Amino acid sequence: MIKLINADCLPAMKEMPDKEFELAIVDPPYGSAMQNMSRTGGTWAVKYRKIKEWDYAPDQKYFTELFRVSQNIIIWGGNYFNLPPSRNFIVWKKLTISESFTMGMAELAWTNILGNSKIFEYQPQDKNRFHPTQKPVALYQWLLKNYAKPGDKILDTHGGSMSIAIACHDLGFDLTLYEIDKDYFQAGKERLERHMAQSNLFMEPSELIVEAS
Repeated sequence: MIKLINADCLPAMKEMPDKEFELAIVDPPYGSAMQNMSRTGGTWAVKYRKIKEWDYAPDQKYFTELFRVSQNIIIWGGNYFNLPPSRNFIVWKKLTISESFTMGMAELAWTNILGNSKIFEYQPQDKNRFHPTQKPVALYQWLLKNYAKPGDKILDTHGGSMSIAIACHDLGFDLTLYEIDKDYFQAGKERLERHMAQSNLFMEPSELIVEAS
């Protein structure tokens, strides 16, 4: 079952039971849009005006609820937040990104899962990118294969482009996904539906539930 919800994740998490999800994979905003706008002009300045509407780092209430409702957690951009020490950072090394390019050559994910750090090497994003922090489907497939067990329920509090929803559909995981922005929610939902329509010719379809405000 893939459940997509166009709403703020925090009030919803407050109503959830403890340890409701076996694994949360989240990519919350880092609050860097204004900094980027000050150094960017032209077309990107227009795009950042949209980003700044939602690009604010979550406060401690978010992390308190995330830790309460999730057994295992992977937080992209964990190096931006005040989180407990972890020996098991996950590194996404972005292929084709050179040292001279303004984009970071890698992204870090904090996790409370026991183990040693791992590196995943892959290109920066999938084709037809519409979200500024869109991550590849292959990245989420790799995370699920390495850190989730069959039957695990997955939580994503900031769904964005919904790459994780495509990965969960393909690998047969139940997912509950929240996305507060209506435009990104609609674009992500349509992206998932197109993928499901194509893949369902060859595999058992996932149940799709949509709750739009």
